Amino acid sequence: MNAPASEPLVLSSRNGPVLRLALNRPRARNALSEALMTALQGALDDAAKDDSRVIVLAAEGPAFCAGHDLKEMTAHRAEADSGKAAFAAIFAQCSRLMQTIVRHPKPVIAQVQGIATAAGCQLVASCDLAVASVEAKFATPGVNIGLFCSTPMVALSRNVSRKHAMEMLLTGDMISANQAYHMGLLNRVVAHETLEAETMALAQQVAGKPRATVKIGKEAFYRQLEMPLSDAYDYASQVMTENMLHAEANEGICAFVEKRDPKWPE
Repeated sequence: MNAPASEPLVLSSRNGPVLRLALNRPRARNALSEALMTALQGALDDAAKDDSRVIVLAAEGPAFCAGHDLKEMTAHRAEADSGKAAFAAIFAQCSRLMQTIVRHPKPVIAQVQGIATAAGCQLVASCDLAVASVEAKFATPGVNIGLFCSTPMVALSRNVSRKHAMEMLLTGDMISANQAYHMGLLNRVVAHETLEAETMALAQQVAGKPRATVKIGKEAFYRQLEMPLSDAYDYASQVMTENMLHAEANEGICAFVEKRDPKWPE
């Protein structure tokens, strides 16, 4: 059920400043096995140090990601502790992966061509932006099999309203890409045949923005979300003060005043 031994579990390719990482377990609907999570974690860690500016997270095959590999997890029930230690390790590994995306210094854009369920939906919700084919579908269906989607809930509830999140979590119903867009889970819904081109166009647009400014802004966005209002304003004011002293802000503001295009430092 994995990619052939000759193929990596995550395919990496570059389009100028955009790094594309594609889940590569298509026959298993890109379920997040321990090995796939390890491979994606490594690819994201490496990407933090390379010269790319934006990451597109995609997937091979008809499905984006069907969540955790339940067959792999079930095999751990034969262990002496009925799998408790293994389950704890898997969920910790997945939580670290999702937080790596949120805390990554570069914007991460999900390119969703098919179903994204349970931890697959969590993966989409964890990305900074998400573009989906009109054929994509989303669900947190754990409640249907006696395993509430508690970790996907963390990312989902930070993207959509409480009532929308609870409806998805309590019913397990599959929702369309258009429903997901109106809930706030997606930025754009596009024709299936133009998904890759439109995702790449968005990625290239973001990649054209000043590198340090984007990094500063992404980190500040997520940090202030966890703060009370007054603390958030204090923190954001400090960030803007430091940002004003950066060479990018100096160049950008001068270019604006002088009515010319900015020349961003590399």
